[in-house]
Parts: sequence; C-alpha cells; structure tokens
Amino acid sequence: RDTTAEYAANYRDQLDLLGCSYDWEREIDSSAPDYYRWTQWFFLLLHERGLAYRAPGRQWWCPVCETVLANEQVEAGAVCWRGHEGVHRRDLVQWHFRITEYADRLLDGLDALDWPARVKTAQRNWIGRSEGVEITMPSVDGGFSLDVFTTRPETVCGVTFVVLAPEHPFAQEMATPSRRERVERYCREAAQRSDLDRGRQDGAMTGVFTGAYVVNPVNDTRTPVFVADYVLMGYASGAVMGVPAHDTRDFAFAAAHDICTPVVVAPAGWDGASLTEAHTGDGLMANSGRWDGMGSSDAATSIADWVERRSVGRRAVKYRLRDWLISRQRYWGAPIPIVHCDSCGVVPAPKAELPVVLPDIDRWEPGGDGRSPLANVPEFVNTDCPRCGATARRETDTMDGFACSSWYFLRYLSPAHADGPFDAQALADWGSADLYVGGSDHATMHLLYARFWTHVMADAGITPFHEPFPKLRCQGVMHARDTATGRVSRMSKSTGNVVTPNEVAAKHGVDTLRVHVLFMAPFEDDCVWDEEGIVGSRRFLERAWRLARDLASRPAVDGEDTDLARLRDETIRRVERDIERLSFNTAIARLMELLNALTPRLRREGHTAEIAEATRTFALLLAPFAPHIAEELWRTLQGVGSVHVQAWPRADAEPTPGTVTLVVQVDGRVRARVEARADVQEAEAVSLALEGPGIAECLQGREVTRTVYVPGRLVNVVTAPSA
Repeated sequence: RDTTAEYAANYRDQLDLLGCSYDWEREIDSSAPDYYRWTQWFFLLLHERGLAYRAPGRQWWCPVCETVLANEQVEAGAVCWRGHEGVHRRDLVQWHFRITEYADRLLDGLDALDWPARVKTAQRNWIGRSEGVEITMPSVDGGFSLDVFTTRPETVCGVTFVVLAPEHPFAQEMATPSRRERVERYCREAAQRSDLDRGRQDGAMTGVFTGAYVVNPVNDTRTPVFVADYVLMGYASGAVMGVPAHDTRDFAFAAAHDICTPVVVAPAGWDGASLTEAHTGDGLMANSGRWDGMGSSDAATSIADWVERRSVGRRAVKYRLRDWLISRQRYWGAPIPIVHCDSCGVVPAPKAELPVVLPDIDRWEPGGDGRSPLANVPEFVNTDCPRCGATARRETDTMDGFACSSWYFLRYLSPAHADGPFDAQALADWGSADLYVGGSDHATMHLLYARFWTHVMADAGITPFHEPFPKLRCQGVMHARDTATGRVSRMSKSTGNVVTPNEVAAKHGVDTLRVHVLFMAPFEDDCVWDEEGIVGSRRFLERAWRLARDLASRPAVDGEDTDLARLRDETIRRVERDIERLSFNTAIARLMELLNALTPRLRREGHTAEIAEATRTFALLLAPFAPHIAEELWRTLQGVGSVHVQAWPRADAEPTPGTVTLVVQVDGRVRARVEARADVQEAEAVSLALEGPGIAECLQGREVTRTVYVPGRLVNVVTAPSA
C-alpha cells in the first residue's frame, strides 16, 4: 500500500515535470476501497447473471508470484507474464468469469472497431472460432468413444490417426498396459509446457501411441490413437483427426511416426503419387468412396449432412477462448465478495455491505501452500453467513488485477461518485472513449477483458454502448541498448535499464526531451533510446529562441512575401493533420522546415509583417510539443496572454498554389515551356501546352493523336506519322 502511494506520487511529479496537462480532480486509485467496492459490485452482477463461477481444474502456477495465472498470462517457455520461469500446473478450485458466453459477440464486434489490424487479428486468433463437424469414433473394443472435431469434414476418409491432448480424460485411461507408463510420462512432461510452446510448429512433432484404436464411422477403418502436445485440451474436444496429406502439422507428425498419408483431396494435376508436402487447398475428391470426383467444397457439405443423418456426428462451432480465471492467491487485490457456509454453500456478500475491505496486515507475502495470505488472517476470514447467520468463512482469494482495470476508464467520468460505479448522466454526456492509446501487448488481456466487461454492462442496462474503445492506437515501445554487450531490450524496471525523464530533463531540459521522444520515430514504432541524438532537438529549440529574440530586437519594415504566407498556411494544415493522425515526428519536421525558411528571411528582409506572423504561428504550433519554450517565444513576440489559451492558428480556406514550369514536347522533342499553377489538372495543362509559344506553328498540318501528361512536369503532344 505504501509502495503504491509512493509510486503514484512519483508519477504525478513526473507528469507535472514533463508539462503534461491533466485535470487532477479526475484522478482515480484502483487500490482504494471506494474504487474496488465497485469492482466487487460488478463481480456480484456477473455472479447474478451466471457469469461468475467456481470450478476445479488444472491451473498454471507461478512459483515466484506464488499464485495462479490465466492462460493469457503464460508466455512461451512456461514463463510468467512478469518474466518468471518455472511456471507449472496445479489442481486447484478457482473462480472464473464466463467470457466464453460472449465469444461470438466479441468476435463480431471487432469488425466495427477502428483498431490496428494486428490487435484485431490477435483477438480473433485468441477467440479462435472454428466451424466444423464433430464425429463420434467408437473404440475397437467398444469400451469408449471419442468425439473428434475437424474443420474439414471433406478429408475424413483420409484419417490415418487420431490425436488426443495430453490433458484429455481418456489420454491415460485408454492406454494399453504395455504403453501406459510411456503415455503417463509423456502427459506429465507435456503438462509443463505452455500453450504457446505447444502451439508452435517449429520444433519436433512429439507424441506417443496409446496402443488403442478407434473406428472411423465414415469408411469403417481401424485408426490408431496417439497422444501429442500439439493438440490443446482448450480447443474443441481435445481430440482431432490426423489427416497428414491435408494438414501441415499432421503431415509432420505422420513423417515423424511413419504413418501413411493417403490423398483424399487431389490437387490440380495430381498423378496419384505420394505428396511431398500437405495439400491444404481445394481439389477433387479421391479415395473417398461415394464422394470421389466431387469438388471438395461440395463434399464438405455432403459429408456433414451424411454424418448427421447417420447420427455419427454433428455440425459444431468450437472456440480457442477459455473462461477468464480471476482467482489470485495474493494479498494485493480486490477481495472476492463471497462467503462459504457449511450449510448454505457459496453465498454472495450483500451489496449493502460492500466493500469487503482488504485488511492491513504485516505479512502479505504468499505462504507457498497455494492459499492467499488472507487465509492466515482470522479476523478477515471468520464471519457470519449472510443467508442463515451461522459461522462462515470469507473467500480469501483476491481478484486478478485486470478486473479493476476492466472498467477504470468509466470511473474517470465521476471519480467521487458514491451511489454507483459512475454517474449515469456524466456517462450520457461523455459517451465511450474517443481515442484509446495503449500497447498492443494487452491485445488478449486488458483490451479483451474490458470489451467483455462493457458488453456485460450494456446487457445489464448500465452503459448505452457495448464497445468501450471504438478507436485504438498502439504506441511503440522504448528500448535501451546495453553499452557493454550492445544488446537491445525493452526498458523495464525489472531489467534495470530504465532512463528516467528526471535525469534527462535535468541535463537537457524538459522541452528538449519531449521533442526528442516525439521526433525520434513514428508514434507506433518501437525505438531504441539514443541520448546522443537529443542534441539535434536541443539545437532546434535554441534556433527557435534565437529567431524570436532577433525578430523582437528589429524594427518593423515593409515587405511582402507571398511564398512565406503560403508556407505558413501549408505548415498549419500539415501540422494539424499530423497531430490528428498522431504523426508527431512529421509534425515536428514541418516545424523545422518553417524555422529553416524563417531564419534566413529575417536576416535578408528584416522584421516584415509576414515574418512576424509566421513566427507567431510557429510558436503556436510548437506549443503542444515544447510547451515551456513556446510560452517564452510567445511572450518575446509580444503575444497577449498565454500561448496555451490562444485559438489554434487558421490557414486560408483554400491553399494558394505555387507555380510550376511545364515542359512542352512534340513527339518527344522539347518545343516550349509554359507556367502553370502547381495543382494544375491534366485538361488545363494540355490546353496551356497547346497554346504555348510556337506550338501552333509546330503542329500545323499534323494530326494530334494523343497527349501524355506527367503531373507538374511535362506535356508531350504525340502526332500521327507523316504519310
């Protein structure tokens, strides 16, 4: 708690140091009881709607954090999302949010969102909707049957093996005595690999034969059953059919285990030979009995119909998405508002008694026994059942931190509102966020959870919209280079390579830091911190300061410079457009161009009205990027009031185009040059060319067959060959 307060104070100080404008009356603290009270209220809402439930299962456990992790928080190599290794599975009873109920809506809602394609793709892949057929394959001995899912029913006659996920309930049970030890060992080893690792296709296709066989009901073939970790229990039924001729992973698995690969969807020009790689496209059916010669797309429908008529399968939709595991065995989190009663079972805490306050304790570290530190606080645990009044126990797990961050953006509307999570009128006035800026690394966690949470709120009539962030932009990530090794890695507190704004500002100034960060790369690109390059940003600001002082020290003189007026207007338009599309580096480049034009003009022409106006415009346009020096420039230029309360500069309604010289050719030979507006269109350019000096005489007696226009540069008049 003290650390959080200390860090929050530091963030405030740094934001103020950097000149960030923020209304501190809208500050929220998600660790405060008056905030997480409403997170608990939302938990009860989800529970009432059947969207919060407690269930046993094999969960990911981080031995360093000493808590469970959601699937989304386990990275490749069985690494915790906080960077800790050694993550493994444990059997635990945990709380979940039923996000899978919203899978289709979360998927369909992506179409209307103005989000980066990579984020939308990440969510689509994470939700992982698959349409296909689930076929029931009985064991040869009749002791069990497997429901095997496929997205390509047209390939069912090409099944040469069935693969179970290591977690499948039959994976070990169906193993024959001679195979059981190997199967059990393989399942134990696979359980320690993350879903990301198992889903990769760049390693060996491991697996083990169970010794069991099932019957393919479509062609009555006897099919061996394997266990392999490339099949995930979280996808479909945890059992898939292996069709090596038509699936890349199945092809690799068959090659590794010497399994035959019959072709059932023939590629164009197939001569009956074995394939050297999987054919995953369409084709004509082969080796498929009654479906031979049929197009594979038609065969898919026909086979799906056939298995449903014969009651050996059914059409099905499956998802990769799993329910959101929200239990955490940590002290620091919103307590789950549930009471366990021996008589009544699981009982929600009354809403009137919220918040269930996190107690102040001396020892908040996890005990390593799988229980939350709160389990060791009797005054917190022991309570009365809200339903029957008997002695009961509070739930001691706390909620995943992403629960509190799934709705925080709405609390900004009315941070002090005490009668609900937010004021309904304020929400009606403001609506959903106009723009959300956040990292793409939250694509399958915070951004997905917040969408789910908002959909539930909309269904409950709490919000008038279903999508919290209609427009999203993802900023790049700052990296640092290790001076000893040259290795580049993301700036992170855990790696100790963070460069604080305090130290850079103390050395170079706040505005120099701001301009450098905004100019060094496009907004959405990752970049490597380069303090040497900051000198250029400082020189730019120093030149701006010298320009303003020099201008202020000179007497006004008469003069007219239409080119400068045109450049000023064009700079306004371009900077405004660049800011709107978050292209800050190009906006600063436009300001540099304007400054480069102003400095020599002032020396050459003196303090003209055009130069003074363009310099004031420069200060106004610079203000969002370098607010402190822009204020000083404005005062030096005798501006009234603060630069930050001025109206945004306006360009002429229509840009005044410059002029260009068009080369006029006749049959490829230069015959004249004519002046034209820079934005001249083709028809006008051709007309000017034909009226050019000497062109009429040159064309006398010739037939013009066509003209070629190179915008802003050239008109070539082509004539018919002489008879």
